Amino acid sequence: MLIEFRIQNFLSFKELQTFTMVKSKSSERPGNAFPIMAEKEFSLLKSAAVYGPNSCGKSNFLKALSAMKGIVTTTLQRGMKLPLTPFRLNPETVTQPTEFEVSFIVRDVKYQYGFSASSDQIFDEWLFAFPAGRPQKWFERVWDAESGKHLWKFSQFLQGAKKLWQQSTRENALFLSTAVQLNSEQLKPVFDWFSKTLRFVGTEGLSPESTARFCTGSGKEDVLKFLRAADFNIEDIRVEEKHLPTEPTYEINTVHTDSNGQTVLFNFRDESSGTQKFFSFAEPILDVLSNGSVLCIDELNVNLHPKLVQFLVELFHEPKANPKNAQLIFTTHETTILTQEIFRRDQIWFCDKNREQASFLYPLSDFSPKKGKENLELGYLSGRYGALPLVRSFYGVQ
Repeated sequence: MLIEFRIQNFLSFKELQTFTMVKSKSSERPGNAFPIMAEKEFSLLKSAAVYGPNSCGKSNFLKALSAMKGIVTTTLQRGMKLPLTPFRLNPETVTQPTEFEVSFIVRDVKYQYGFSASSDQIFDEWLFAFPAGRPQKWFERVWDAESGKHLWKFSQFLQGAKKLWQQSTRENALFLSTAVQLNSEQLKPVFDWFSKTLRFVGTEGLSPESTARFCTGSGKEDVLKFLRAADFNIEDIRVEEKHLPTEPTYEINTVHTDSNGQTVLFNFRDESSGTQKFFSFAEPILDVLSNGSVLCIDELNVNLHPKLVQFLVELFHEPKANPKNAQLIFTTHETTILTQEIFRRDQIWFCDKNREQASFLYPLSDFSPKKGKENLELGYLSGRYGALPLVRSFYGVQ
């Protein structure tokens, strides 16, 4: 599972920012966290919410993690550009590399992996493993500007054809990805965490296709259960797969019951935007809950009633719904769920911008709100925690 993510010099993020899913020592809402067997007295959170005004960088935070996944899992041809944009409001950072680092747990082993890169090349890359809690540096790749070459270090802990993998790694490619393509079994768990465990859902391009495909297999009953639990009056879903020259598409119809008890077929496009969005959420949410994965959702609240947002969040907190300790990380403007009856205080994060228009992240725990007593929604909307839009009178704006 995800432990920590670090960003520097990407889009609106200039300085190094650290986001963590590590549980604090507080005993509040124990069901919202889970222990890690590989580490003593170490627990992770099941969810985290990020609040902040529009254009503060909340989406860029998730874009950073998504960009890191894309660079790890996508093979680029020589000369192709990496999807990286540095902080552009400072002349120095424009020419400096972006840096990402993430730590996570796979099969009870902690890994710490990161790299720095520009749109043209990878500069540095490193991987540490912590089997039984003991640190091992598996490899390190460092750019030497003077020689214009990379300096490589490999430890005895990394097995396999390391020289071949090094020689096959292009300037715009990661050693991790190259080695896995060339059959490094030892590095596959790290690569697979990005390719299979880490999932994203955004407001742009949110499509019902994955849920429709899920319904053509064994998942239809689970989708119907998911919709009924949220009080959608849908009796059945009918999906017809249509094969096109490029890829299959799906015609979706929902089945309702009229006042005479007769079934009425609705084209999916005639359903409300909220129904369409909730249906589109079904497959990714059911998938991560089933497999114990990590799901990142941008603007979870859009087109959904506050009670539905609460329902989705609490699925991850409920042990019966989330037996494998899947994690949910989402951005939102929905403040009705900003309450200690739903979240631990260490699950709340804020994103804001400084005078240089650079984004920064900080947790609610920086303000030490009183456990079980402080009204978090009122505190946030009154400005106690910052990360609010500065709204001026229209007539006073020049």
